[in-house]
Amino acid sequence: MAEDSGQDKTEDPTGKRLSESRKKGQLPRSKELNTFVTLIVASALFVYIGRHMAEGLLAMMKQQFRLSRDQVFDPATPVVHLKLALVDGFTVVAPFMLILLVADFLASLLLGGWNFASEAYHPKFSKLNPLAGMKRLVGIQGVVELIKAVIKTLLVAIVAWNLFKLHFDDFMGISRIPVDQAIYRVGDIIVVGLLIMSSTLALVVMLDVPYQLWNNQRHLKMTKQEVREEAKDQEGSPEVKGKIRRMQMEAARRRMMDAVPSADVIVTNPTHFAVALKYDPSGAGAPILVAKGTDLIASQIRELALAAKVPLVAAPALARALYYSTELNQEVPRGLFLAVAQVLAYVFQLRASTQQGWGRPTPPTDVYVPDDFKQ
Repeated sequence: MAEDSGQDKTEDPTGKRLSESRKKGQLPRSKELNTFVTLIVASALFVYIGRHMAEGLLAMMKQQFRLSRDQVFDPATPVVHLKLALVDGFTVVAPFMLILLVADFLASLLLGGWNFASEAYHPKFSKLNPLAGMKRLVGIQGVVELIKAVIKTLLVAIVAWNLFKLHFDDFMGISRIPVDQAIYRVGDIIVVGLLIMSSTLALVVMLDVPYQLWNNQRHLKMTKQEVREEAKDQEGSPEVKGKIRRMQMEAARRRMMDAVPSADVIVTNPTHFAVALKYDPSGAGAPILVAKGTDLIASQIRELALAAKVPLVAAPALARALYYSTELNQEVPRGLFLAVAQVLAYVFQLRASTQQGWGRPTPPTDVYVPDDFKQ
């Protein structure tokens, strides 16, 4: 859909896009790197154990195919020797093949790492579309593969031609030495030549690996619209998030209002601010702010307090200081202890006078609020 909108893919892939690409097996891979490592390992093995393998195979052939006339005309004997020859030959080349198999497996992990993607093995009939195949041939990928093939061909041809010129005299003199020595001599030349020609492919690898990394990143890039849609899917639409936030705020406000009747005092502005405080004299903590609000919410707090017969104390500076400095269900700051203590002392006196029938105490009028807490 993003492609249809005409937007350019300018954004780096998100974590979700990268994770999905791994599940689909869309990782940077370099066939040139795999081929290079496999050829280098094979050449090195030929250099180090090639002579041993050749001697083993030669001994096997001498032992299994040197038959007498009677054995040749015995229908069962050649079959037996052939089976033994296959077993002996496999024993000789098995270590070489096993090391080569491990090298090829490890080479495939050098770029992209280990990844088993089951989706990559599902049949995709779209790959059978001849038009799509033609697009791949004439597209940028086809051009890159053609360039790599030309470079490899030229490199191998140049190196092979120079090796041939270097060993031309050796090839011409092979006919003058015994057959066994000639075979080993030719084998040494071929093995060393194979190692040198394989090494030249390092140039192709140095070009191909950065290209594969860039090409994989290019395919995974996203449009701005795709990034926005993915963010919307993961985090939800702004409308839904706003509705959830409003519901959360409403629930928090209801819980706050439910705490007002249990408060000990409501400190007011007296009209614009209202702060509800609760204090447990038997505890070791400071008074706790259980509700606060301005304007309409402040009015609702005062109404609930009056209905629950919670005292209201007008202390404008203290009400503003508590509102701005203290969050819900937190203790009042140390700097306001003295001011809050004056208000609570009045509240406790008011309770005592009501219970004992004494005269009503005078509300505090000179509540001290430090300059640091004045808004």
